[in-house]
Amino acid sequence: MTNETTPAPNFIRNQVRDEIAGGQVTKIVTRFPPEPNGFLHIGHAKSICLNFGLAEQLGGECHLRFDDTNPAKEEQAYIDAIKEDVSWLGFEWAGPVRFASDYFDQLYAWAQHLIREGKAYVDDLSPDEIREYRGTLTEPGKPSPYRERSAEENLDLLERMRNGEFGEGEKVLRAKIDMASPNINLRDPILYRIRHAHHHQTGDKWKIYPSYDFTHGQSDAIEGITHSICTLEFEDHRPLYEWFLNNLPVPAKPRQIEFARLNLDYTLTSKRKLKLLVDEQIVDGWDDPRMPTISGMRRRGYTAASIRKFCEMIGVTRSDGGLVDIAMLTHAIRSDLEDNAPRAMCVMKPLKVVLTNVPADHEEVYEVPGHPAREDMPMRKVPFGRELYIEQNDFMEDAPKKFFRLAPGKEVRLRNSYVIRCDEVIKDDAGEIVELRCSVDFDTLGKNPEGRKVKGVIHWVSAAHGVPMEVRLYDNLFMVEQPDRDKDVDFLEHLNPESLVVCEAIGEPSLASAAPEDRFQFERVGYFCADRHASTAEHLVFNRTVGLKDSWAKIKQKG
Repeated sequence: MTNETTPAPNFIRNQVRDEIAGGQVTKIVTRFPPEPNGFLHIGHAKSICLNFGLAEQLGGECHLRFDDTNPAKEEQAYIDAIKEDVSWLGFEWAGPVRFASDYFDQLYAWAQHLIREGKAYVDDLSPDEIREYRGTLTEPGKPSPYRERSAEENLDLLERMRNGEFGEGEKVLRAKIDMASPNINLRDPILYRIRHAHHHQTGDKWKIYPSYDFTHGQSDAIEGITHSICTLEFEDHRPLYEWFLNNLPVPAKPRQIEFARLNLDYTLTSKRKLKLLVDEQIVDGWDDPRMPTISGMRRRGYTAASIRKFCEMIGVTRSDGGLVDIAMLTHAIRSDLEDNAPRAMCVMKPLKVVLTNVPADHEEVYEVPGHPAREDMPMRKVPFGRELYIEQNDFMEDAPKKFFRLAPGKEVRLRNSYVIRCDEVIKDDAGEIVELRCSVDFDTLGKNPEGRKVKGVIHWVSAAHGVPMEVRLYDNLFMVEQPDRDKDVDFLEHLNPESLVVCEAIGEPSLASAAPEDRFQFERVGYFCADRHASTAEHLVFNRTVGLKDSWAKIKQKG
């Protein structure tokens, strides 16, 4: 794990800072250009933090632009979710939200320009024929029989394509570059396809839509982007990016810089596969807390600060460092919540305890710190009475020597309260433990008992005052580090059947006032967040964000 006292590498920030110092760039302008065909995931968070972070740190600006060139897969709901995610992460885009579709008229005019220059043509080859003619990595492509059409014919055909005279797949507009280029991206790439699809921004105005490659660099140029920052899979597209800029009368020439994308173990970041999980109802929508989407992580209880911290920890390099350990991500959120989440007690699997030497009408209320190291957090009130609930696994009838919780004849301290001793175990007809009878040492509130040492401390909730809650215990959605590594095995076969376990728990009364997205450390259990959609005052729902380390589990593993 990266040493948090040592700045993580960020070669792009260093490079741009040097350019500004050297006068090559006066003001950096970056952009975050998502396609609105799904929700953003943790990989996008790295790009967001990089592009917006550079603008923040170096006195520039960052645009939010939707590269909306494929209306068949795009939805307004995705646009709204992306805007909310960027804002939630704490970033502000410069100017209005932009769309590549804002530039469709200009892009069309530039396509006509390429035709007039003899650098583009309308092709009648089918999609399969285009693939066949393109060649392979080891064999050059061959020219289309339609490659030498006249500019006049190409302009006429393009206009007729725009007017909807042809069906989808009948014709495309291609750039005329080099069918023998070792870079397949330069083998006459497609500029326009026919799509009879309604567009969420332009309606039914267009029957043809530009390709991503033709749209992206020119949109950057129109907006005056100085640095077009993208992941390494676009490195082979850079010569095409530059070819368009060099062969069109664009107002600016941005520079493309690539960096290594984020690959997180036990996680999928393929939008297509994430959409499959949603469509097949394997998860409960794009913001299911098991999803690696920003909205899913937010719903699970991750903070914006923890995601930004994680992105800073992993750094920005050009080398593909393989899988990032998901423990780095959980470390970032655990560190944040350790410092900032108020404490509360919650019993996940209740076992009833009756304190036999406490009167039935006895009640005490303890004033307990909201956080052990935060005086700015308000105190909370914890009531105590004759009947309590403790965790089932905090009691063992036949306890080994190193089990310092409750057992017959043994003592344990109740958190913030007294030491109790287990005197009797009550079982039902099936032999299951249903109740413990215990006694209180009333001389142990805030001090150790006389003449004996009590090592164990357990959490508890008053039976009379406890708040019933639904608690959702989330874990990794997949059981293997790389769910989609083996192309011969369906990634769905690696789903974790225990990725969600729901239990009915009992929490201390202070939790009754929890608002959606309020985060807590449930003492000795883990960090939890009130579900932003499901939790109400009438029905509290808490999602486990991340667990705590279990020392007892380690002892058991050691044998």
